Amino acid sequence: MKFTEQHEWLREEGGLITVGITAHATEQLGDIVFIELPEAGTDVSKGDEIVVIESVKAASDILAPLDGKIVEINEALAETPALVNEDAMGAAWFFRMRPSDIAPMDDYMDEDAYKKMTG
Repeated sequence: MKFTEQHEWLREEGGLITVGITAHATEQLGDIVFIELPEAGTDVSKGDEIVVIESVKAASDILAPLDGKIVEINEALAETPALVNEDAMGAAWFFRMRPSDIAPMDDYMDEDAYKKMTG
């Protein structure tokens, strides 16, 4: 698992990257009340704003961590955004993407580095 400075987690599984936000991010946001997900099949470039999260405290975006294509979204989040508060690192993933190049994953933090950043 890798982590971004924007508090996203990335897990590589069989050539796909599953993306969500960390428990630390949900603590900062508070109760999440709305999530706007991208459409499956969408081509994205690293840094594109592709998910909008609204909470009782703030609005936030998830950025594409890599160039590639969105291949699956977590439909459950559209209906139950609070799931992110309950299981941010598991069932509440946002989307899966097929990266055009997996090598940039190495540039992201491992869990120890992320813990130091949020420490």
